[in-house]
Amino acid sequence: MQNAKEKLLRDLHSPFKMRLYYLLRLPSILWFGIRIKSASEEKCAVTLPFTWRSKNPFQSIYFAAQCAAAELSTGIPALLAIEGRGRFSMLVVRFEIEFFKKATLLTTFECNDGRKIEQAVSEALESGEGKTVTVETTGTQANGEVVSQARITWSFKSK
Repeated sequence: MQNAKEKLLRDLHSPFKMRLYYLLRLPSILWFGIRIKSASEEKCAVTLPFTWRSKNPFQSIYFAAQCAAAELSTGIPALLAIEGRGRFSMLVVRFEIEFFKKATLLTTFECNDGRKIEQAVSEALESGEGKTVTVETTGTQANGEVVSQARITWSFKSK
């Protein structure tokens, strides 16, 4: 199991492999220019640039781009938690986001709830039942201002 996680972490840190993955499975992530800044079992940070592809007519980052970056920052620890544990179904079952100010600079979404996700996956594996967990991610601009905060509920079930 650990070797599988280590391989996945190496792949996550390979720009070529991630761009290919985005192209084939998550083209909107590629379009918005979202990149993985750091990833581990405990936390993940992704960046979202303020460019013509991610901005709205009001000269700020489009809310859907922020939602995509927020989901990816929680989805990477979820992928790491299920890696090497057999077949799992994972699904976002609830998504809440609050916007505090316009995002007009490079924005980093960071989730530090990897251990909560790992615990939920372990419980789902042990019980054979579906398990949900709510995790948080915060979007912070390059100047340190918090622009949004999301609470995402993931569901995990062993197949």
